[in-house]
Amino acid sequence: MSKSEYVKLADTIAAEIAGGRLKPGDRLPPQRDFAYERKIAVSTASRVYGELLRRGLVVGEVGRGTFISGDARRGVAAPSEPRGIRIDLEFNYPMLPQQTALIAKSLDGLEKPAALEAALRQATSGGTPALRGAGAAYLSQGGWSPSAEQLVFTGNGRQSIAAALASIVPTGGRCGVEALTYPFIKGVAARLGISLVPLAMDEGGVRPDSVQKAHREAHLTALYIQPAIQNPLGMTMNAARRTDLLRVVEKLDLPIIEDSVYGFLDDAPPLAAMAPDRCIVIDSLSKTAAPGLTLGFIVPPPRLRESIMASVRSGGWTASGFAFAAAQRMMGDGTLVELTRLKRLDARARQKVAADRLSGFDIQTNEKSYHLWLTLPAHWRSQTFVAAAARRDIALTPSTTFAVTPGHAPNAVRLALAAPTMDQLDTGLRTLAAMLNASEDDFELTE
Repeated sequence: MSKSEYVKLADTIAAEIAGGRLKPGDRLPPQRDFAYERKIAVSTASRVYGELLRRGLVVGEVGRGTFISGDARRGVAAPSEPRGIRIDLEFNYPMLPQQTALIAKSLDGLEKPAALEAALRQATSGGTPALRGAGAAYLSQGGWSPSAEQLVFTGNGRQSIAAALASIVPTGGRCGVEALTYPFIKGVAARLGISLVPLAMDEGGVRPDSVQKAHREAHLTALYIQPAIQNPLGMTMNAARRTDLLRVVEKLDLPIIEDSVYGFLDDAPPLAAMAPDRCIVIDSLSKTAAPGLTLGFIVPPPRLRESIMASVRSGGWTASGFAFAAAQRMMGDGTLVELTRLKRLDARARQKVAADRLSGFDIQTNEKSYHLWLTLPAHWRSQTFVAAAARRDIALTPSTTFAVTPGHAPNAVRLALAAPTMDQLDTGLRTLAAMLNASEDDFELTE
């Protein structure tokens, strides 16, 4: 079958989806059965399914089959936005009851004309000497102390990731990423014309041998990884794994974009402490402070700073002067240190509730983390479980959102624990536990 013919067959399936004959959650037949029904070769059926996966019209779950995507009408889309659902276990922005008062105290006086006039001026990607000094002191952790002259600033962590990626990976280049990773990296890579290469993981994080294999087969330009409180799995790399990984990337001469946005919850220093000339550290205040009052940090090796600053300017990712002024105050007066202390306690408390309510189920987590990974029982599958939870007014994230390779998502969901009140969290987890103990069919009968 020619390319145009198998694409036409994929178009036919797409039309059935668009017309409602195939609905989100419907399972497509196994490829051999599909080939028999359509009177085509099995290899052609595989190409049709591959094309549907590429378009985002279907999702594959390992060992369970191929299903019509819940986002089929949108195709490949940006991550969703908060939907006002009652119990939000999808978005992970911790907001403590006392944090508004703490931030307000820190920002007291910023509204006065002299201070506000300075805050409203045009800002630059390099900030001011005072801001760089405060930022370097704030970011220092576990023996790692970046130089103030290294820092580059953006509006938020996502912009920092985009700027770093655009700076060091050319269009058409390949970047190695964890096989399950922060979903934003998939969208920005597609827009930059960069291919993501999944790296195999185990309980310690990215496996060094998978980096060697990927580079041998795909010639990587860089890596993007999360060594501390990895999203979505929650693990933090131990010292031995860090040493082994850095030995490999040094040999292969690969730079690392190190996403440390959850690093404030852990005492482990960034990889840059061991390989300062190899790592570009990314951080932001969206989790530590609040999503509505954030600032992005990039700490590159000195040799890369100018190119990254140029990337920030060309992307339009420079932070506002007001964000600079607010962040400088919160970093300088200890507000962020206190928020970090309180949120570490809060994360542990929420993990304890989750461990109690989901006792007996297959969860992977870290007691310091604000999220956990729930592998579903065999009688549930990821997309259906998320849809069923939504009908109970609970938002979750399916495994397909984090999988780099279409069709290779495990049968799991991520639970973000930060947003609900403790009472809401308890209620939501109890509801999910009851659902897990029921079958899909039983659940549907009770709807």
